[in-house]
Amino acid sequence: MNEELKKLLDSIKAKKQEVKDLCKAGKIEDAANAKEELKNLQAQFDLLYDLEQEALDDVRQQAEKGTAKKIVDQTKKVANAFANAVKAMVGAGELTESDKEILNSMNEGSDKDGGLTVPQDIKTKIRELRRSEDALELLVNVERVSTLSGSRVIEPHADQTPFDNVDEAAEFPEASTPEFALIKYKVKKKGGILKITQELLSDTAENIIGYLKKWIAKKAKATRNFLIIAKVREITKDAEVPVMGLDDLKRIFNILLDPAIALSASVVTNQDGYNWLDTLKDKDGKYIIQPDPTKPMSMMLFGKYPIKKVSNKTLPSTKAEGGYKVPIICGDLKEAITIFDRETLTIDISNVAGKLWETDQTGIKVRERLDIQSVDEEAVIMAEHLIETSDGGTVTASIKPEEKKIYAQTEIEAMTKADILALGTQLGYTMTMAETNTKEQIVADFMAQQAQAQEE
Repeated sequence: MNEELKKLLDSIKAKKQEVKDLCKAGKIEDAANAKEELKNLQAQFDLLYDLEQEALDDVRQQAEKGTAKKIVDQTKKVANAFANAVKAMVGAGELTESDKEILNSMNEGSDKDGGLTVPQDIKTKIRELRRSEDALELLVNVERVSTLSGSRVIEPHADQTPFDNVDEAAEFPEASTPEFALIKYKVKKKGGILKITQELLSDTAENIIGYLKKWIAKKAKATRNFLIIAKVREITKDAEVPVMGLDDLKRIFNILLDPAIALSASVVTNQDGYNWLDTLKDKDGKYIIQPDPTKPMSMMLFGKYPIKKVSNKTLPSTKAEGGYKVPIICGDLKEAITIFDRETLTIDISNVAGKLWETDQTGIKVRERLDIQSVDEEAVIMAEHLIETSDGGTVTASIKPEEKKIYAQTEIEAMTKADILALGTQLGYTMTMAETNTKEQIVADFMAQQAQAQEE
């Protein structure tokens, strides 16, 4: 069992004891809330434990047969074959017959994007790195899919539709026809280009793979964070809830969110929003944000709702009259949003495309496929708090021009038209193009808007 699972297990034990202690003290409502937290901890443990077991099952079975060493050797061979293929694609090495056999077996059944399929062991490590502390993917539902498109049928609010009363020996009445919702998905290609030097290509297989894993994990996490935030803003557009203080925040969890959703709700905000929440005090002068007893480094709102703080660059505040509005996302994102993940990862390599040849660099194009869809739009609420500024809002604390990321044209070209337009809107650009325009026109529009923003 790894360290993360051990810590979760300790948290589960502590939470169980907390439930017992609250019951003994007659604090039934607090005990019920603690029990829901216990369920969430247990669910998180079960999911992570299953992932670990899936990775270890084959090794254990082979170990019982005395062939574990062969598996370890095979994993190394796959990694070496992958690294050798990276080098060979730009003439920096050659593939052996064994390498070719391994790579051919890896590509069987993969999506027909072309390129080199990333080995499963490396993809697993990328997934672990991707799910770091500031990864919003941990808060939403993620479903692995084996097809490029499909659908799921759900019955919203099924838990609120009761059966009718039935007298003894009477016929059962027909239940009212449920209102089902059809959630369609179509995984889209996401990707980007990493430029590396020839010196790195001459390094060891271990170092090449290590570098690739970290870069891909960072980009994949940034992609998912962007998609999740864009989907939340889409769901809550024109329905943002202004909050001035504690009472407004309590109203969100007590009234606006369904009680079943509120039980498993959490808060996502940026640095600006967290700073404001961190200054709020109750009538006794105590700060309303307190450490989670089971995870001292994590904080909770009202002692119930976990808070995830992300960078202002990831979740920017928005300009408003008299200042700027900070976003505070409240609700259960697992109920609100699902990521449909194809879990495929391929790469292409070139040292002659663009200006790579002139700069003695190699470009590695990485592709993956996923889609994101809203499931229960009532499970999330976007709260906004206005931070007033003395200059009337001409400058904001979180979106100063010098703090905005400058996007390379290759990064923008790797996005879909919809994603480029959504990013431009998020950054406050006045985009003149729409999805009806060509991608080249939309890319040019974004780059022009970005250049203009830098000059201002």
